[in-house]
Amino acid sequence: MHLGTISMEDQEISYSEEEEQKFLPFLEEEEKEDKASERSNVEEHWESENNCFESKLEEELAGGGKTGSEDDSEGVGDQSDSSMESLEHCLGNISNIQTRKYMDRICMSAFQRNLKEVSDIAREKQFMVQNTRDKLGTCQLQIEMLAKQLERVDIEIEKEEAAGNVAALSRLRAMRRRLCTELEKEKDFELQISLTLKENMLEMWQMETEQGKYEILHEQLKKSEEELEMQYQERAKVRIWKEKIAALQAEENQRSRQKKEEEAQREYEEKHKKMIEDAKRNHKKAVFFLRKSMARIHERNAKEEAKTREHMERRIQAVLSLKTSIASNREKLRTRQVRNKAMALEAKKQEMKMREAILAGGGNVAKEILLHKRLLEHEKEKQAYREQQKSRKIEIVSKILREKAAIHKPKRSQSCTKAIKGGGKLQDSVLWRMRTWQYIEESCKASAGAVSQPWCPPPPCSSAGERTASVGEISEETSHDGLCESDEDEEEKDKVLVEPEFPGLWGQECDLCKVAKEEMDPEQLEKFQTGISHKQIVSGRECKGRTFYSKPSCIHFQDFDVGQLYKKKIVLINASYRVNFCRLVGISEWLKDFISVHFNPPGKISSGMSCGLVVTFKPMINETLEGEVMFMAQTGSFSVPLKCTAKRCILALDKEFIDFGSHVVGETISRTINLTNSGALGTRFKVQPSAGDSSTQRATAKPSLGRVVTQHFSACIPEKKISNNSVTSVVEKKELICPEDSEERPCSAAQEELQRVEMSWKDGSTEQLGQDVLNSRSALDTDNAHNVELSPEETPVEIMLGKVTEGEIGPFSSVKLQILFVPTIPGDAQAEFVITFDNPDCKPLFFRAIGVSVDVPVWVSNPNVDLKICMYDRLYQDCIVIQSRAKATLCLKFEVCRELSKHMELLPKTGYIQAQSSFSLRLKFLPRRSLPEDAGRYFNEETGILEVPVRILIVGKAKKVNFTVHAIVTTSDLEISPAQINFGYCTIYEAVRANIKLTNKSILPQEFGFVGLPEFVEIQPNDGFGILLPLESLTLDIIFKANKAKEYSFELTCKSEINRQFKLSCKAVGVHPPLELSHSLVQFAATALDGVSTATLYVMNPHVSVNPFTHPVPRIGKGEAAPVGPTSFEFHVPETCPITITPSVGTVLPGKKSLIQVSFSPTLSDQQIREEAVRRLCRAAAAGAEMQDDPQQITSPCVYLKKRKKDEKKEGKKSTIPMSRQQSARQLPRDGGSKHPTSLQSSERPKYEELKPDSDAYMAAQAFLRRNFRGRFEKYIIPCFVASGCIDEKKGSGNLSYSPYNTLYLELHCPAVAPSVVVTSDHGKNTVNFGDVAVGHRTMKQITIQNISLERVELGFSVLNPNGPFLLVRAVKMLEPGENKTLVISFCPHGNEWFFDVLDIRTAKTGLTLKITGRGVMPTIVCSVGEVLDVGYVLAGEKRTATFKIQNTSPVTLPYSMQLDSLSSTRDKDQQKIPSFITSPSQRTELVETQNYNGLSVFSIFPAEGEIVAGKSQDFTVTFSPDHESLCYSDCLKVMLFGKEPAHVIHLKGAARDHPMFVEGGVPLDVPLESLAVTSPTAPQKARAGEQKPVKSILLALECFEGESPPVPATAELRVGSILTQLASKKKLEFSLEAPPLLQQKGFTIEATKGRVERGQVRRIGVSWLPPAGCRADDPLLVTALLTLRSDIKETYQIVFMAKVVSACAPSE
Repeated sequence: MHLGTISMEDQEISYSEEEEQKFLPFLEEEEKEDKASERSNVEEHWESENNCFESKLEEELAGGGKTGSEDDSEGVGDQSDSSMESLEHCLGNISNIQTRKYMDRICMSAFQRNLKEVSDIAREKQFMVQNTRDKLGTCQLQIEMLAKQLERVDIEIEKEEAAGNVAALSRLRAMRRRLCTELEKEKDFELQISLTLKENMLEMWQMETEQGKYEILHEQLKKSEEELEMQYQERAKVRIWKEKIAALQAEENQRSRQKKEEEAQREYEEKHKKMIEDAKRNHKKAVFFLRKSMARIHERNAKEEAKTREHMERRIQAVLSLKTSIASNREKLRTRQVRNKAMALEAKKQEMKMREAILAGGGNVAKEILLHKRLLEHEKEKQAYREQQKSRKIEIVSKILREKAAIHKPKRSQSCTKAIKGGGKLQDSVLWRMRTWQYIEESCKASAGAVSQPWCPPPPCSSAGERTASVGEISEETSHDGLCESDEDEEEKDKVLVEPEFPGLWGQECDLCKVAKEEMDPEQLEKFQTGISHKQIVSGRECKGRTFYSKPSCIHFQDFDVGQLYKKKIVLINASYRVNFCRLVGISEWLKDFISVHFNPPGKISSGMSCGLVVTFKPMINETLEGEVMFMAQTGSFSVPLKCTAKRCILALDKEFIDFGSHVVGETISRTINLTNSGALGTRFKVQPSAGDSSTQRATAKPSLGRVVTQHFSACIPEKKISNNSVTSVVEKKELICPEDSEERPCSAAQEELQRVEMSWKDGSTEQLGQDVLNSRSALDTDNAHNVELSPEETPVEIMLGKVTEGEIGPFSSVKLQILFVPTIPGDAQAEFVITFDNPDCKPLFFRAIGVSVDVPVWVSNPNVDLKICMYDRLYQDCIVIQSRAKATLCLKFEVCRELSKHMELLPKTGYIQAQSSFSLRLKFLPRRSLPEDAGRYFNEETGILEVPVRILIVGKAKKVNFTVHAIVTTSDLEISPAQINFGYCTIYEAVRANIKLTNKSILPQEFGFVGLPEFVEIQPNDGFGILLPLESLTLDIIFKANKAKEYSFELTCKSEINRQFKLSCKAVGVHPPLELSHSLVQFAATALDGVSTATLYVMNPHVSVNPFTHPVPRIGKGEAAPVGPTSFEFHVPETCPITITPSVGTVLPGKKSLIQVSFSPTLSDQQIREEAVRRLCRAAAAGAEMQDDPQQITSPCVYLKKRKKDEKKEGKKSTIPMSRQQSARQLPRDGGSKHPTSLQSSERPKYEELKPDSDAYMAAQAFLRRNFRGRFEKYIIPCFVASGCIDEKKGSGNLSYSPYNTLYLELHCPAVAPSVVVTSDHGKNTVNFGDVAVGHRTMKQITIQNISLERVELGFSVLNPNGPFLLVRAVKMLEPGENKTLVISFCPHGNEWFFDVLDIRTAKTGLTLKITGRGVMPTIVCSVGEVLDVGYVLAGEKRTATFKIQNTSPVTLPYSMQLDSLSSTRDKDQQKIPSFITSPSQRTELVETQNYNGLSVFSIFPAEGEIVAGKSQDFTVTFSPDHESLCYSDCLKVMLFGKEPAHVIHLKGAARDHPMFVEGGVPLDVPLESLAVTSPTAPQKARAGEQKPVKSILLALECFEGESPPVPATAELRVGSILTQLASKKKLEFSLEAPPLLQQKGFTIEATKGRVERGQVRRIGVSWLPPAGCRADDPLLVTALLTLRSDIKETYQIVFMAKVVSACAPSE
């Protein structure tokens, strides 16, 4: 790479455009700073001059701010004036300040960039030179190494030539040729590297030369950067000073504000003190007046109490007289009943006589009797008519007398009525009186011995006067009337003033339903007379409700007159299921003096039949009465309500507010108001102005506060219909805003008055309400009289009454009242009027009238034209009607303000209005988008409200008429967010959904709709149509489904109701995957919890050709088509998803399909189980705390269970599935209720994470949730990734490349339901885990299942693997609701592996899946000893023990048994075989050799059987107990596991001697078996006593190898031992070896020839042999020697030494 010289001129111009763009923002910022440098210098100088001022200011502030704000401002001004000279001087020196210009900084940045490039190139060249040098050094080392190798090869070639080795010589020559070739290549490479190094060094030197040229510029650049940094620091200082000055100014401002606040606080405190003093003075005055008023109240109360005492005395006397009159009336009633019965019998007798007479004369009996009855009725009607005439005359006379009395004494009657009403307001005294009279009444009735209904007070009357009437007055009047008119009862009995309700019924004299007492059942008659009732049950149905109904349901005497007689016929209908009886019990006590009932008991009344009675009412007092008529039936008592209503006045106005509108001064306007009386009593009325409104009030310049308060009162009081008052008043609701110039204090006073009025209204005191309203109005009017400009004398009356101001209003009539409005002064006028009545029960009525008088003859009927809500660019029109009061034609001109001339137009511009007529004006309004800018102050952009003033000019008159056009202008835009949608990649088998938000920017509702949708797009909801409310946002789903593989780009059009269009652009890429699913949606059946549902589908590969003309080719958009061949797939199932797909990975060949199995197994989530477990633990802890607090409350589990059941019933958690007693008792601590949840502290609450899945709480919660599972529905979408190629089983799918756009999706709908059968054993686990079981061993498990449904369940079981280790031993066929049964499953593994199987328990609706697992384990043990256990030497007759350990290394517990071959049952058969000593030692398998003579086993093992826990070990003790001397004791010990094959075999060995000494070593010379001839044990002792024991021989064989240098001696050894016995022998074992000299001559060497051996020790005697000179290999040496042992006895052994020389290759025999 060659780099030419770079000149500075080229570098300044040739910097790239990218770098220019990179530094452009920085350069622009610098340019701005340069432009602001002059201002900053001026500011710096200004601030430097102000330093002195700041210091002074700080001193003043520190001194406490003694000077005011004015002095400070003056000081600042002086300081600024003094600093002007220095500022001019600074401006003169600005030109001398040298600052960097914009172009200089550009050049400086270019220099920096060029210098950096040069330095980078130089470093790069240095690196290349260094790299080339390293390569050159490496090449030279390689050349030297090859040269050395070549020299070494030449030397070897010379050697091989000399040796004549042709093969090696050819090999070396080939190597030499290869080395020469490599050497030449390396030298050529060295030349190339050296040339490259020279070029790189030349370029490096050139770059260093260039760097030297730029050193001066680099220094200048450093200096300029330092200067720039200094400028930045100065600017920072200037900014800091500015901030300090601003902070000082802010601090001064804050101090001045604090001073002002302190002054305001002082003023407020002074005002507050003055207010407190005024309040104290007012309080003293109020206390003074209050004491006086309280004294007057006490005096008045004392007088009222005295009056009440006198009144009570009069009442007591009246009650006593009433008692005597009741007794006399009862006697008269009895005599009257006897007389009536006698008269009835007499009439019957006469009728029978008349019948007999008619029959005897031969006449028609029915006709004669009918004529006789009609004659009697006619006589009665005549008598009744006479009585009616008399009563009407009496009524007329009494009415005349009452009118005269009312005219002469209105004041006295009114005062008496008020006094009665005032007395009625004392609720406490009335209550006391009522209780007193109740006690007196009961005592009187008890003394008289009468049985009647308990006394109850009369119901509250409708009017206020009737409500205040007491019981005593009623009783007093009734008793007086009863005494006066008792003799005239019979005469007045026949007076009838009302017509019968059902004509013809009253004329029947005989009762067809009458039954004699003899026909009635005596028992029923007795129960009926005593009032005992019983239930009526017919056909299993009990009669409930009322058994008798009356027609009419209420006996109502309405608008009665005192002194008249009224009768009503009542019909009682039997509504029960069978025959019933009915008798009259009586009527209410307070009605007995006015009401009489004529009722003949009809006897038996069938169901649906009726009987009648007559109620007679003779009023004595003009008051409303209420009560009831009581009857007794067979099924119980019932009553019929009775009500008597007196005449009253019900007065009302049709309207309470009259609005005359606007009228010209000088006119007269009349309005009428109707006063209606809907009652039956007339009265006299009088209309006059209200007391607080003596004259009409005016508010020409300023509105009166009295009017404001009145309107506020009318707006505050809601519409109410007062039933207690005869006057129905309707108050209109209106909102009124107080004017801004009204004071706050009168408004608050008015509000207090209105609150008081509302409280009085609620209490029902209408009279008090009206008086309070009048008082409040008058008070407010007098308080605000100074606000009215005109005095009452000067104000003309504009609203007045007509001719009718008083008169008489009759019953059920109405009167029209005329109100006149005569405007005289322009402005508002109002007046209030009150209508008073002579009837004291009628409250005064108020109404109000307002009017406006104007002096302009033209007015607009609607001065506020409201165009409602308008949209931009839409035309709106309205018609404005102009009225004229003038009597001549007027010329009018219409003008709109200039700002809105482009948007609003009035047509016509000029018009003529005829006299006293109207003129229509057309208004056109077309708001444009420029309205906010053009309208100015007439339009509010935030609210969109437009108020346009329009003027009407009357030609020839200066007065103008104004009206206002109101409108709310809003936009019609619909906003679609986002404006563009990219659906991305979408396969043809799925749909992609995107959400958009459609927002209505208008305050009007707008209809919208997406029109012209392509076939692959769908919009929901409502197919993209709908209505948007004002400012509402609606989320829409855009669903895109590609129909083929291509790129989609389209627009969706949304149209509004005004045909505006809004576009939404969309993009997508259609994908045709190479594979497809047979079903993309799988809907599982309802699956029980822990059950399994399976569905199958196919993954198909239809791609068999790449020809796009025959069929659609799989591709992504417009990309290349997928290759034809095997295609792989993989389903990715989430970890927490209860879905299993098998196989999840596979490969599908072209034109083939692969079967896929999808399984759904719903389970409970771990989080849900843990939460339930924590709740149950908390409840259990709370129950435990409760039991500790009250241990006597729950003393047994049964009591606890009962309490628990009660708690569950209260909580609504009672389970419908019965549980066993044992299970319930086991779950007591877990299912306890939580009555004291606060007893469990937060520190004791179990943590969520600490619960383990195998804990009891976790398992109990899991079982509880499984039992109370309510079902759920879940959806899962499983992706299936597709890749071209075949999956390698070893490498997996990681070697295939796939595209995520080809992914298929499988949607699963998974409903889970509660199971019918659950597992109750093992804490409800559905997994049967046998654990580790030894191979070949069989174990069984019991699984308890329970039916938790409400139906009987039949069970079916799937078939387990017949070749597997699991077996269903016992099955269950049927389960009753709540029943538990047990399944038995066995497991017998046949290999060392895991086993798994599934048992499906099927029911009619759901199923239960049991997962059965187990592992077969091969039992393994480790023994501490090997295959041989040698116990050693023991004295015959003694015992010796040896221990060993066996460890269980398998994961299961192993049962073992220890077996000895000597005790085997096959021992006798084995002894019949050929003796083992005949065979060679390698072929011997018999391990049982010498045994005891006594028949007992010489070896014994403990323990003989047991179990070894997994991972543990067991110690075993082997006891060796020989009974005779032998060196061949042997046995075989087998460790048997599970009683089958031996796991370990141990060869037991031992030796026994008669004497405590032995010698070992050498080659054995005898067989390991003893002779079958057993000698007696005394034979050795005899031989020992008489003869010497024969010498025993021991052969020692030594072999030495030939040809070794130096020669290695052969070695052997003898072991001499002393047996540790139980005998107390002190002699030690001594041995001596008599070695002849021949041993040494033959080369034998013995280590020790003599020595001693301690008890229990073994001494080794080493023997070595070195062949002497001349020893031949074929001539072995034999030398003998005697070994003598001395202890208790002496033993001699002959030791035979045999030595020979053998060759190294020849094996020794």
